[in-house]
Amino acid sequence: MISTRGRYALRVMLDIASNQQDGYVPMKDVAMRQDLSLKYLEQIIPPLTRNGLITGIQGKGGGYRLTRDPADYKIGEILRLTEKDLAPVECLKEGAPECERRKICKTVGFWEGLKDTVNEYLDSRTLGDLL
Repeated sequence: MISTRGRYALRVMLDIASNQQDGYVPMKDVAMRQDLSLKYLEQIIPPLTRNGLITGIQGKGGGYRLTRDPADYKIGEILRLTEKDLAPVECLKEGAPECERRKICKTVGFWEGLKDTVNEYLDSRTLGDLL
């Protein structure tokens, strides 16, 4: 399940993409348009800037803008950045200790297939598609 953090990050990215034609997009405007808490958005923005998805400036006329064309942002990239891991079960999460039942588990292949399908789908869609 995608958390509010991932869903809001996607909404923020879409809002910025839709409104950056006039320059940098103030986060207070994004919060208002998206009916989201500015305080919560301020927690979502740092990983997006730190990883180069958006860039920002402070002060008058400040705000955020995308660093690439919307078509160059895969939805999976945004969600993996904000969610950390999209594995459907604990044993498939990155860095998880190997399950002692893995060699005899009859369901691990199913869960791996689901993980692959979800990631392929998310990586086949871009911000440009959602615009």
